[in-house]
Amino acid sequence: MSNMSDVEKRSVSRDSQDENRVGSIYGLPPDPDAHLSEEEREEIDRKLVWKLDWILIPWLCILYLLAFLDRTNIGNAKVAHLTDDLQLRLPDQYNETLTIFFISYSLFEPLTNVLLKKMRPSVFIPVIMVLWGASMTGMGFVYNYSGLMAARWFLGLAEAGLFPGINYYLSCWYKRSELGIRAAIFFSAAALSGSFGGLLAAAIELMDGIGGRPGWAWIFILEGLVTVIFGFASFWMVHDFPDQARFLSEEDRARVVRRLKSDQQSSAEHEEWKMSYLYAGLKDWKMWLGMVIYMGCDMPLYAFSLFLPSIIQELGWSTTVVRSQLLTVPPYAAAALLTVVIGFVADRTRQRGLCNILVSIIGIVGFLMLIASTDPRVKYAGTFLGALGIYPCISNTISWVANNTEGVYKRGVVLGFVIGWGNLNGIVSSNIYYNAPRYLEGHGIIVAYMTLFLLGGSTLMTILLRIENKKRVSGKRDYLIEGKDANEIEALGDKRPDFLYTV
Repeated sequence: MSNMSDVEKRSVSRDSQDENRVGSIYGLPPDPDAHLSEEEREEIDRKLVWKLDWILIPWLCILYLLAFLDRTNIGNAKVAHLTDDLQLRLPDQYNETLTIFFISYSLFEPLTNVLLKKMRPSVFIPVIMVLWGASMTGMGFVYNYSGLMAARWFLGLAEAGLFPGINYYLSCWYKRSELGIRAAIFFSAAALSGSFGGLLAAAIELMDGIGGRPGWAWIFILEGLVTVIFGFASFWMVHDFPDQARFLSEEDRARVVRRLKSDQQSSAEHEEWKMSYLYAGLKDWKMWLGMVIYMGCDMPLYAFSLFLPSIIQELGWSTTVVRSQLLTVPPYAAAALLTVVIGFVADRTRQRGLCNILVSIIGIVGFLMLIASTDPRVKYAGTFLGALGIYPCISNTISWVANNTEGVYKRGVVLGFVIGWGNLNGIVSSNIYYNAPRYLEGHGIIVAYMTLFLLGGSTLMTILLRIENKKRVSGKRDYLIEGKDANEIEALGDKRPDFLYTV
């Protein structure tokens, strides 16, 4: 360990202390590798995680790419004359079609993780995919404002379960120090969908007039049909939780459960729903502060995604519709790369709050450039910094909240509220971009959100968690376990004195 940094030494030391304390207090599942050497056990563990990565992550990334593509492609359709053909009153009626998605999406999100646990991922996720794919396909056949509003409502209702569900699902498979990079890779699909969406929209628009449908309609129809196909395939490709996953042997199931228990998690095991889990989440200050932080990056995320094609079209360059679509690709590609980098760094350093703080400053600078300059080159550079400052904070914040919430259903409830509240702020995203070409109000509101909620909230959360960890290390929370047996202590979840928060 002589060549390790101080941060790595503290991390290793803390890991060892945590595992020793957990092992001494709580009964771990039987170890199928107890007879093996430490080197052999580490090799088996490495191969197990690698197996989980290859079986779980790629397919989930494809599903979220489709989800984000389907919810934001209306921005590409607008540039392709959706609003003209449907005779929408601008900007009010167009913004209302964006708003209604977030209403249904947010209302149903807090419930979805409970449904995911009860129905099993291999059933719940494919069903909602087929439903939202059908809604998306239907958007290609609307003829007026009312039809578009109805299709967007049902799209939000059906999509509500995917993002909180997958993040909760991943947290039931990986250790806290492993979750960030997986969540980042999963969420990078959102940035890639923006990049891919621009390219795809530019190609699909060339179908304008085929079958008597305009180019924007074909964007909805083709992308919706692809989602339906992947939805049916997901009945075989999406797996259940570790204690029921069929692709694992009995030994590997025990290994997954054991490694999570040693990481102070019980999320891999079966647990019956009780209302006390809802109350525990509502009484947890971390959930409420997490909601504040997440709204600080989620509202800017949707505003950026929905309006980037319009922002680029109004930069002042003489661009065709197709070129405007293509110019949206590079900012998203850069954001996808940084999202994965931050996920890796945050996992290694366990400094999720500091990562949020530094990345958010980049985004704030980017939107200030959009406000202050009229030079198209400076403003286009600002879109890069804006994307870089938003996308990494989404997955990092979700991993942060999941890391610090223990218990199968409590974590599901907390993630549902945090993500649901953040997405409810999509209503704000849909109604701030007026007065082209400068869009000063929209950019200004994003700066305010990122400064007050994302930057300010992350700073406050980091400080409070550090204070609480110091109290636990010094024994000031040991009174919570006095007179309790092992089961009662484990039931305390993240309130256990030996549970140290990820800061």
